[in-house]
Amino acid sequence: MYAYIKGSLEVKTTGYVVIESNGIGYKIFMSETAIEKLGEIGSIVKVHTYMRVREDDISLFGFNTNEELRMFELLLSVSGIGAKTAITILSNITPSSFALAVISNDVGTLKKLPGIGLKSAQRVILELRDKLKTEEAVSQEENREEIKLAIKDNEKVGEAISALQVLGYSRKEIETALEKVDTKELSVEDIIRKGLNNLAR
Repeated sequence: MYAYIKGSLEVKTTGYVVIESNGIGYKIFMSETAIEKLGEIGSIVKVHTYMRVREDDISLFGFNTNEELRMFELLLSVSGIGAKTAITILSNITPSSFALAVISNDVGTLKKLPGIGLKSAQRVILELRDKLKTEEAVSQEENREEIKLAIKDNEKVGEAISALQVLGYSRKEIETALEKVDTKELSVEDIIRKGLNNLAR
């Protein structure tokens, strides 16, 4: 229902903020990291939102970027992970690091996150990697003629592309975003970050 809310930041406290827009104060639950990045009280802010509707509750969750929102939605799609756990995870890992952990089967990184033990970490990787494979197959069927990247280090770029696909971007969008990125001296995570910056434009 709400793609984002833009207005005056009226309350900034542990776990949530209140943004006033057109005379209405919206209570929005956010990760501690996202709250810290918002401006001072009284400043105009824009927060991407996800509305969760239950029989006994309607809640708004907020994010600084679309990538954080995509990651939140991905986490909710994993069995056994609820909104509160997903928000806590967002406070402790960036979307780029999360996506890289999923595609590289890095159970160790994921199981260190609050609310995620060994079994949950394995489930996150299993379910999201399966989803990635399905989406990639559809993407390749729809886009047979893919953009060829003039990048020598194909292994690093391939991992970065897979990680960005985990966050919901199509292969064509990713390849276009990475065309002008000089990946020679960059780590996989740096390539992902630069790709995200270009995708956000």
